[in-house]
Amino acid sequence: MVDQALKPDQEPFVPTEPLSVAETGLSLGFLADLALKVLYFRGYVSAAEIADEVRLPYTGVIDTVMDFLKRDQMCEVKGASGIGRAGYQYTITAKGITRAREVLNRGQYVGPAPVPFLAYGEGIRQQPMLTSSIHEDSLRDAVSHLVVERDMLEMLGPAVNSGRSIFLYGDPGNGKTVLAESVGTMVLGAEMYIPYAVEVGGMVIKVYDEVNHERVSDPLMEGTLPRPGRGRPDRRWVKIKRPVIMTGGELTLETLDLVWDDVAMYYEAPFQMKANGGMFIIDDFGRQQVRPRDLLNRWVVPLEKRYDYLTLHTGQKIEVPFEVLIVFATNLEPRDLVDEAFLRRIRHKIEVGDPSPESFREIFRRECARLSIPYSEDGLRYLLHEYYAKINRPLRACHPRDIVDEIMDIARYRDVAPTLSKELIDRACNAYFVEL
Repeated sequence: MVDQALKPDQEPFVPTEPLSVAETGLSLGFLADLALKVLYFRGYVSAAEIADEVRLPYTGVIDTVMDFLKRDQMCEVKGASGIGRAGYQYTITAKGITRAREVLNRGQYVGPAPVPFLAYGEGIRQQPMLTSSIHEDSLRDAVSHLVVERDMLEMLGPAVNSGRSIFLYGDPGNGKTVLAESVGTMVLGAEMYIPYAVEVGGMVIKVYDEVNHERVSDPLMEGTLPRPGRGRPDRRWVKIKRPVIMTGGELTLETLDLVWDDVAMYYEAPFQMKANGGMFIIDDFGRQQVRPRDLLNRWVVPLEKRYDYLTLHTGQKIEVPFEVLIVFATNLEPRDLVDEAFLRRIRHKIEVGDPSPESFREIFRRECARLSIPYSEDGLRYLLHEYYAKINRPLRACHPRDIVDEIMDIARYRDVAPTLSKELIDRACNAYFVEL
């Protein structure tokens, strides 16, 4: 991955707006059907509004599409709402309604026009995860809100730089997931562009997902930042933060392939395709319904070749870029999940162990500060002696947060000031810990 990083003089990827139907990479028939669906649902709409809906320019593209529909008597002009032909108000005809219903029976996608599949692949490969190598200082800054041992950073940095795969394992409650999310959010490259949707073989694959993708303000797309001599950006793409997508026990082999919607009749991109250019975290690895061996087998080609194969419901396979940093996180012993041969396929194996007493103290201090509870060294000493040392309970990184939250809940109920008193610590620990 590092060798794919942007060179200092290389311009960031920005898709350029098509100036004709041919430059969209889509057929006139496909675009006409998309515009017709907009007319069918909107009823009375201007050409400019159709252009905004499908994110394509009026001049050179939508004007050609509307002329095509008008010649075929699918729509007609019923007025004007502005200056020029872009302001013409169109309404769908009876013939157009019949055609629109036929089109909707084959696919109900309405929205930004998709980009051609090849253009999607090229765009993803021009936006590598790591725009530069990760160094110690930048990684330390990225996880400064966490208490992380130096040895852990020494292992994590090279793993992230590899851009391949990371296996995080260790006892529950020590921050494997939050560590991976922090790295993905703060260390990977800057924002990137993804298309709203992709077209392949006349089918639509919806890529942009409001749940998993965080859209960011983009002056280029909004037209507030000029691009002299380079043309306007292609509004079929949207600028997002690098995706960090996490899935857990619900993951199945079926959800790692294209998901066909029988009602809407278009595809939803699988998790790893939505995570392209970012990070894909498989949490609770080993607790999925599918066997760990089968799940790892599914990643052999993507991890080694940097591309994945997805299958259309027609049986056709398509090759998709796999520019993803994949993280497996598990509470189980790795050798109980898979054999050594499979573990070798995962580049970096990192144990996230229990915090040291010093780290535990620092986490506890920060958690007290978070809730404005006065920190007390005597209170912490009492906690460690009574509820850890006496019964040989291991320290866990999540315990300070949970115990402090318990103290705050109890203090609110009793209408007293939250402190690290012996009484509140006893009540919190008796409510929190379960003796097995």
